[in-house]
Amino acid sequence: MSEQKNIINCPALFISAPASGQGKTTITAALARLLTRAGKTVRIFKTGPDYLDPKILAQASSQDVVPLDMWMAGETWCQNQLYDAAQTSDLILIEGAMGLFDGDPSSADLAARFSIPIAIVMDVKGMAQTAAAIAMGLTNFRDDIEVAGLIANNCGSDRHRELIEAALPDNVPLLFTVARTDSIALPERHLGLVQACEVHDELERRFENGADLLEQAGVMKFVKNIKSVAFVHTEMTKTLSSTKQAAKINSKALANMTIAIAQDNAFSFIYDANIKFLKDLGADIVFFSPINDTKMPTADVLWLPGGYPELHTQALSNNTTMLVSIKDFFNQGKVILAECGGFLYTLNTLTDLTNTTYPMAGLLKGEGAMRGKRGCQGMQTAPLPEGDIRGHAHHRSRSTVIQDPIAYGRRQRHSAPGEAIYRDKSLTATYLHLFFPSNPEAIIKLFLGNKNKMSHQDKITMSAYVN
Repeated sequence: MSEQKNIINCPALFISAPASGQGKTTITAALARLLTRAGKTVRIFKTGPDYLDPKILAQASSQDVVPLDMWMAGETWCQNQLYDAAQTSDLILIEGAMGLFDGDPSSADLAARFSIPIAIVMDVKGMAQTAAAIAMGLTNFRDDIEVAGLIANNCGSDRHRELIEAALPDNVPLLFTVARTDSIALPERHLGLVQACEVHDELERRFENGADLLEQAGVMKFVKNIKSVAFVHTEMTKTLSSTKQAAKINSKALANMTIAIAQDNAFSFIYDANIKFLKDLGADIVFFSPINDTKMPTADVLWLPGGYPELHTQALSNNTTMLVSIKDFFNQGKVILAECGGFLYTLNTLTDLTNTTYPMAGLLKGEGAMRGKRGCQGMQTAPLPEGDIRGHAHHRSRSTVIQDPIAYGRRQRHSAPGEAIYRDKSLTATYLHLFFPSNPEAIIKLFLGNKNKMSHQDKITMSAYVN
């Protein structure tokens, strides 16, 4: 399928766990901060679709954090992201999602595909030798992964550490322990961690506390022994949506186009990879705040990404000049992409967590409402008229729209219809968060809308971007 060029070696470690809630993000952030303040360049990747953890890890490492998901982005795209990072890094860290073997593809699949050794993070509070048994089970469950050892989180004492270490086999060493403390825990809310931009100073204190703890535990000695991994760049790849060989994208496909992107505390679920994708195709990007600005900037396309509009309903609703500006943009027939929280913002009303209802933009006739802890999540493909685009859903709200959807998302592993996809004029609205590099041609067509002027040459030279 591909012609391979260039190999580069870089120390790399995969941070995984038996389950969620074991402290993966906390320890990954603390390790990154420890090395960053020692003058090292640490690049972190997050397994699977995630907007919150990457921003926290980016602050800890002072580097962009990219999601890696072999289903959503493709193996070659993931491979080349790792290769690019290895060129400028002293260490690559990949934080897993959920448990080591959960999901398809799982963290174990990703680690195995790129031969990255795994450190198992385990919250050992309330157990001792059993922690060793769990670590042994994870290590021996598959023969295509390499486990570097165990990181014992929430370790209560030296004696606690000794009991765990004595029970571990020689091939699963205890890498280090993290003392039991609340001083490094990361703040959370209903969809996961709090956004980094909201608690910047508090995160800084916790990063520094975590780095101090790891330094006291002698982690720098462990870091020196992290295995170096060979990362390969692949010059050519296949698209995700077909078996046809992908060709090259015209780097100017979105030239002379300005894309306005909502970005503030209400709208922040934006993949850096999507921004880079648009810029690489020649688009000018302008950010604006639906909470604070009085109107939209001049633009050809509006992207309303997901976020937490339910936490800012009153401010969004009270900004009537912004709502009028967006409604005017819609009535001009200009392209709008609204995802999840952005989709809720386009409805007539949104009922927040206090059961208070506020008027919203009213582009689509419908209502949105939060619904506590029940929600929907999972990987899906959006079958748009422009082409299939992969992405995911993660929300704890419901919506009622008074028009038929043009399609439903296709779930990765289930036959039931996924999220509804609506279109009115040039507005495309859905709960799905789209990953643009999964189908560059479809995204270009979507953003060009009625101005779709893809030349014959553009079409026959489509998709080298994903290399």
